[in-house]
Amino acid sequence: MDRRLFLKGGSAAAGALALQACTRAGSGWPTQMAMPDISDNCALPPVHVAEDRVIRTVVGLRPFRPSGFVVRAEALGDKRLVHNYGHGGAGITLCWGTAKLATELALPGHSGPVAVLGAGAVGLATARLVQEAGFPVTIYAKALPPETTSNIAGGQWFPARAFQKGHASDAFVAQFRAASVYAYRRYQLLAGARYGIRWMKNYYCSDRPFDVDPYSSLIPDLLPETRMLAKTENPWPHAYVRQQDGMIVEPSIFLREMLIDVYGAGGKVVVRPFANVAEIAALPERVVINCTGLGSRDLFGDRELTAMRGQLSFLLPQPEVRYAVSAPGGIYMFSRTDGILLGGTGDLDNFSLEPDMATRARILAGHKALFAGLRRC
Repeated sequence: MDRRLFLKGGSAAAGALALQACTRAGSGWPTQMAMPDISDNCALPPVHVAEDRVIRTVVGLRPFRPSGFVVRAEALGDKRLVHNYGHGGAGITLCWGTAKLATELALPGHSGPVAVLGAGAVGLATARLVQEAGFPVTIYAKALPPETTSNIAGGQWFPARAFQKGHASDAFVAQFRAASVYAYRRYQLLAGARYGIRWMKNYYCSDRPFDVDPYSSLIPDLLPETRMLAKTENPWPHAYVRQQDGMIVEPSIFLREMLIDVYGAGGKVVVRPFANVAEIAALPERVVINCTGLGSRDLFGDRELTAMRGQLSFLLPQPEVRYAVSAPGGIYMFSRTDGILLGGTGDLDNFSLEPDMATRARILAGHKALFAGLRRC
């Protein structure tokens, strides 16, 4: 089973992709690092939402655990096995942070090569930190970018849907905080065209005062310039709007460059699935870091781990739109160079990979109404 999110889509020559170092700048990106959009809130360009502007609709399954992600070590015969999975909707956001936690458990006292299972965002970040610590690494994965689940993630830097309120332990909250802080700082060091990371404004709309958010409340210092918009500067058709700066990570660019970095540092990649734990125990490496995402449900018997189904539709790109917005009804828009991403689903225990046309129509209609109400205030 694929890690973190399971895709329904076409195939590609992933090995050849890893050699495309000449495309590092990323198509459509400016030569200078894009700074936060500081344009007038009352003059935001609207997204043009129409059925004939849809260029693709994709479905994926987020690996969700109500109690949060798993980063812990255990023995597997004479091996040290460290788990790093179950990130929910925060896999790209937290990949560097949980990789840091995982390597701190895996590497002390070890010598020799390390195995990493999975080649999505979590697996690649883990492999890079292993290499930076001076260890040779081999990635074992069923699929490589662009065929991983991380490739169709939204990519907004925010640890959304990482756990369920009331289910997280104090120990997990400490891990969550530590992972968020490290990941936030690491992404800042990568900001720019090469890795497909830039800063932009985020708007959160509501028809009533905002509740206490279980994620934001744990990382308030990682959400700069958070403020409520005054009525005179609110262009959205909702009474309450919170604005904050954040990063957007373009998965197709980021994952490609991460894989190139793994190869460039001497890493090896073996494309293969694992049917059971015995096959993992037979690997030559004495330290194994498991980043298989939703695959851990069956591979390691984690029955708390379940699918949170996500369906996204992409519209034709609009370079003038350089912000993100979410609104009542669970809809959200991220502006990316590969298209305008429209979302809003989070169906628990739904393992279907088939796009649902009624859901697509609902998401398009919700965004069409949202942007029809966008005005100059």
